[in-house]
Amino acid sequence: MSRFAAKFVEKELQIQTTGLSGKNFVLGLPTGSTPIGMYERLIEMNRAWEVDFSKVTTFNLDEYYPIKRDNSQSYYKFMFDNLFGKINIDKKNINILSGEVSDADSECLEYEKKIEAAGGIDLMVIGLGANGHIGFNEPGDFLIPYTHATDLTQDTREKNMRFFNSLDEVPSKALTMGMGSILKAKKILMLVSGESKKEAFKNLLDGKITTKIPVSFLHLHRDVTVLSDMKL
Repeated sequence: MSRFAAKFVEKELQIQTTGLSGKNFVLGLPTGSTPIGMYERLIEMNRAWEVDFSKVTTFNLDEYYPIKRDNSQSYYKFMFDNLFGKINIDKKNINILSGEVSDADSECLEYEKKIEAAGGIDLMVIGLGANGHIGFNEPGDFLIPYTHATDLTQDTREKNMRFFNSLDEVPSKALTMGMGSILKAKKILMLVSGESKKEAFKNLLDGKITTKIPVSFLHLHRDVTVLSDMKL
């Protein structure tokens, strides 16, 4: 799954950067355990000059809030440890929501403006939460379309507790791209791995759209590729 995902990213990047637009390839990226294998493969490919990140602009999907960037569990640190610090990407082209800001709403608004100024996201890579969330768009009575601050459900905090020393250390909020931000991407690649995701994956395949299962909104997008390592 990880090898296929890395080749998928490479192909899309080459199509864009070999065109006549001169525009950077804009890549949306997730965190978590699922994409780590893809990142490892992309690093190998970059070192072998099979893929070039010098004309890539990235936007990360989400970040805990509040959290310091040097915190061992921040998504900022995760991305530099697992990808950005090991490839030939121009650091000024890396965009990650800041969990350090005092005004979360302004941070989110500026993030949306940056995505628009970059020409939109060419390829958005996402994972899947066990409760059907994408990014930190949690199940609820409604979903917010744009990048926003949100409360994390108890279920999500408990599942993420394995990365922290205790539940008390898990932030209760996050900054995340909204479902509209994600669905505006030209193409979406979703990676699904682990038995805990099976029920959410089945709910996606059922074809019904509901805010109670945020991933179901992918049915509104015309170009989604799903890669999974599980048997249903």
